Amino acid sequence: MEFINLGDQHSLVSHYMRQLRDRNIQRDRMRFRANVHRLGQIMAYEISKRFDYITIDTPTPLATAHTPVISSQVVVVTILRAGLALHDGFLSYLDTAENAFVSAYRQYREGSDEFDVHIEYLASPSIEGKTLIITDPMLATGRSMELAYRALLTRGTPARIHVACVIASEQAIDYVKQTLPAERTTLWTCALDHELNAHSYIVPGLGDAGDLLYGEKL
Repeated sequence: MEFINLGDQHSLVSHYMRQLRDRNIQRDRMRFRANVHRLGQIMAYEISKRFDYITIDTPTPLATAHTPVISSQVVVVTILRAGLALHDGFLSYLDTAENAFVSAYRQYREGSDEFDVHIEYLASPSIEGKTLIITDPMLATGRSMELAYRALLTRGTPARIHVACVIASEQAIDYVKQTLPAERTTLWTCALDHELNAHSYIVPGLGDAGDLLYGEKL
């Protein structure tokens, strides 16, 4: 499985990531959402370089231009709710893509830091033979990603898979490499963090992405 960390090179990715992590700046919820949206746009651009293309003739006022256009059938998936802003960033660039939505949540065992991941909702077109982009801001353990992917397989088998996240942990990367088809999957992130705490939150991370994007939940 190919792993690409866009944060390895100096770019706007690092600029937006610093703002997302800063506990003072991230209090501005609108700005936090805008920065996640921007990272989605940047990642969409980078991933688009891996699509299939065909060349079409485009008439201009003076002549005909030979223009490469995307021929891959793309489905952008988000894991609710935290993935919505990242998904929207992708969709603002990949405006002809189909869309899918999966709900996944942690249910902690009473009196324990252990938890189970539950999938409750799936809305998806056929993904058979298509290019699948699964977006989720925080790839902490990788378990939600695995279960979301397995749920999506009820809608077909994709030709290519791109997993796109804002921050990934090393543990999650290892887990996804073991559970998703390595030969067809590329894992993209904007930052790689090396630690999970007792609650399986990424450290240093940025906090609870869903709450920072949309407000705290009960």
